[in-house]
Amino acid sequence: MPSPEIFELATPRGDASAGLAALRRAPTPPPSRRARLDGAVRPVACLVALVVLVQLPRTLEADARAALLAFGVAVVLWSTTRLPAAWVALASAVLLTALGGTEQEDLFEALAADVVWLMVGAFVLGGAIRATGLAGRLTSAMSGRVRTVGGATWALTAMLVPLSLLIPSTSGRAAVVLPVHRAITRAVDDRSVTRALSLLVPVVVLVSTICTLVGAGSHLIANDLLDDVTGEPISFAQWLLWGFPFGLAASVVSCWAIGRMFLSAEVRRSPLSLPRAPRRALSGAERRTLLVTAVMVGLWSTESVHGLEVAYVALAGAVVLTAPGVGAISWKDGVAAVSWNLVLFVGAALVLGEALVDTGAAGWVVERLFAFSGIGSTDSVLLVLVTLSLLTLTSHLYMTSHAARAAALVPAVLSLAATLELDPTAVVFIGTVGMDYCLTLAVSSKALLLYAELEEPTFEPADLMRLSAVLLPVHVVLVVVFYLGWWQWTGMAL
Repeated sequence: MPSPEIFELATPRGDASAGLAALRRAPTPPPSRRARLDGAVRPVACLVALVVLVQLPRTLEADARAALLAFGVAVVLWSTTRLPAAWVALASAVLLTALGGTEQEDLFEALAADVVWLMVGAFVLGGAIRATGLAGRLTSAMSGRVRTVGGATWALTAMLVPLSLLIPSTSGRAAVVLPVHRAITRAVDDRSVTRALSLLVPVVVLVSTICTLVGAGSHLIANDLLDDVTGEPISFAQWLLWGFPFGLAASVVSCWAIGRMFLSAEVRRSPLSLPRAPRRALSGAERRTLLVTAVMVGLWSTESVHGLEVAYVALAGAVVLTAPGVGAISWKDGVAAVSWNLVLFVGAALVLGEALVDTGAAGWVVERLFAFSGIGSTDSVLLVLVTLSLLTLTSHLYMTSHAARAAALVPAVLSLAATLELDPTAVVFIGTVGMDYCLTLAVSSKALLLYAELEEPTFEPADLMRLSAVLLPVHVVLVVVFYLGWWQWTGMAL
């Protein structure tokens, strides 16, 4: 008789939120008053230093100072406190408006930007895929074809990469495959297998994020800021052309590295037998979700032909999926599937990022940074490529929020592109590749936290740092190889 874990794969609502809910329910002792005071010292000191530093440059206009101050406040609070990232972004945007760094109308317009509606539609689609059982069916089909432990690592990788097209949340993708992870680890009952698979799932989820425009909210922030500056955002099809091969290669390399670093050859070859979930025909809701998904992806990929924008297609798909009587899920469930916290964060972060560009604050900072480093005067495209990759690949070490990194760094790399007369589209895309990498610390990603906090034995922080010590330089090499061998031949040249 199939085990309970396998039956979980076919449950209509899946397991996409159970792991995250478990994290939220975990009891944590309240910090003492002394601990709260100690925790406030660093952010307060940083904020005082920030206020002083912003007043020093005499060449900056008042609106640029306001933009730097508001954005600096956000970065300090994101980096040194546990305040909700969305609240910090929204409060900083309000501060920016009060200081005269932007107009009130800009704040409201950002919250109504097309990127916001694209996220709403994409989250509703992901909710329908989970709620109807399609996600569980996918993991169930994979588990029935696994024969060895090594085969399980490759099967998980092959399943996770295309999920970036369907579920716009890294933590959502990681949670979807939690039941099959549990089924495999409990069937093997080997500490090394549990550790390896607990690393593999979130790592592949993160490195494959670049595959598609809707793979993460940070992509939408970067693309919207690019559109604001150049008027030419990266289309869904173009992003897929550049991102999917890189994401696939990075996923294959990551799977190979994890298998060799954390599993012996004997363990990789050991047989694995998993019972299959009971077969069942596609339900009406599943068929409708599949049809709407296929139409949405098709329209996203052919935007240049029909002229329907990606955000409009996403919103139309959400309306169809939640339509009474014909949709796959109820309106209530569709609304519940949206990460409104992330939506608000993106809207507020756009205000901060656009203010840095529009007031000239980002350009002022970049000019001085690159004058100090000397890179601003280099003629070597390869040196710029490697430096940009290293800066963005390591950005997760000092800014844990994925979307916050995009809001902080995209205005800077756009100013770099203008300073060095580089193509802004290429600079933003390559920078986004680096910003998607966040594998050194578990706190840098909810997907990593989900698997770091499992009840069964999982990976240690040292395991993650050891893996990142290998994969980070590999990613730099991959960026150079893909630029020289693929990107510059497909329309993305610095």
